[in-house]
Amino acid sequence: MAGSKSSNKKKCSFCGRAEEEVGLLITGLHGNICDVCSIQANEIAQEAHGISQKKNKPAQLNFEDLPKPVEIKKFLDQYVIGQTDAKRFLSVSVYNHYKRLLQVNDGDDVEIEKSNIIMVGSTGTGKTLLACTIAKLLHVPFTIVDATVLTEAGYVGEDIESILTRLLQVADYNVPKAEQGIVFIDEIDKIARKSDNPSITRDVSGEGVQQGLLKLLEGSVVNVPPQGGRKHPDQKMIPVNTRNILFICGGAFDGIEKKIAQRLNTHVVGFNASRDSAKIDKGNMMQYIAPQDLKSFGLIPEIIGRLPVLTYLEPLDREALRSILTEPKNSIIKQYIKLFEMDGIELTFDEEVLEYIVDKAVEYKLGARGLRSIVETIMMDVMFEIPSQERKACRVNLEYAQKQLEKANLSRLQTA
Repeated sequence: MAGSKSSNKKKCSFCGRAEEEVGLLITGLHGNICDVCSIQANEIAQEAHGISQKKNKPAQLNFEDLPKPVEIKKFLDQYVIGQTDAKRFLSVSVYNHYKRLLQVNDGDDVEIEKSNIIMVGSTGTGKTLLACTIAKLLHVPFTIVDATVLTEAGYVGEDIESILTRLLQVADYNVPKAEQGIVFIDEIDKIARKSDNPSITRDVSGEGVQQGLLKLLEGSVVNVPPQGGRKHPDQKMIPVNTRNILFICGGAFDGIEKKIAQRLNTHVVGFNASRDSAKIDKGNMMQYIAPQDLKSFGLIPEIIGRLPVLTYLEPLDREALRSILTEPKNSIIKQYIKLFEMDGIELTFDEEVLEYIVDKAVEYKLGARGLRSIVETIMMDVMFEIPSQERKACRVNLEYAQKQLEKANLSRLQTA
């Protein structure tokens, strides 16, 4: 009798668990399935049918919904202070990228070519912030990748094709959608040709990487490893056509001002030379940047030709740093006020404290990043102690700020 009772017990036909061992057992005509197995079966079915259908659908863009260049710039203005020229270049290029994607063949044989961008500016001026901010507004997949990890195929590092892996991931492996995306390549100056390299080894992260980038920037079908990293023979590759992918490159190009000064001949002697050089703003040499300066720095002519839109970011003066501290939607001071607000504490800064922070940032020459380092140093002890205290308000004055910086010896941040 005991044997017949156990044989009549309902079990899942897939995993064999009894009815009391699962949350729900669905009974069928010739078998049963538990809730766990039904969820797994659903996932397998979606992977087999749903994803393959989804991959064949490109991103749907509507011309009326696209943000116009003026609207894109207004959005950037809420988060990034200054840099009017860079914002205008970026806004127009992104808008033209959308129009290119929506172009229909009306029989006039005019094909709009993409205009990849290169942004040049010293550290802390907002290159990456511009890219991150514009990503919030876009209707197409957008990703930021770092050029410093790239090497030639066969060497330790990442293959050039891995740039597109992140774009595929953002597009949920929808290839047609990824093929309409935008890629921001940061630190592009770090792959400059190192002609004065004393090493006898190959420059595997310099000119070789630039040559590998040519086919991506120009537009070709590239086999992308789905998980990134190194390619190997047994790996299944995903072919991606880069013809409609817009590439935006950014780099600090540290020391390029000397190349610009050489070209402008600002240090020659003679009456005419001194008169001409007087017109040049030596405090902002970046505004005179030209493609030949990038070539002198170490970018190969072929890659410069595939980045036809060249714009610059102005160095941040004291007034711009003061605005960055408090004005943008996600300004540094607003972030700290929000952090304290979550603990029920009202945080305030005296005006002279803000002026002191800006003075120190100018002194240390670290751009907008320097502001964050200084504020973090001033606030560290307060952030450690106050959450445990029964306080409703906290005011930071100049005396406290000076004491904290002196204690931290922040002069170690100072650059030459």
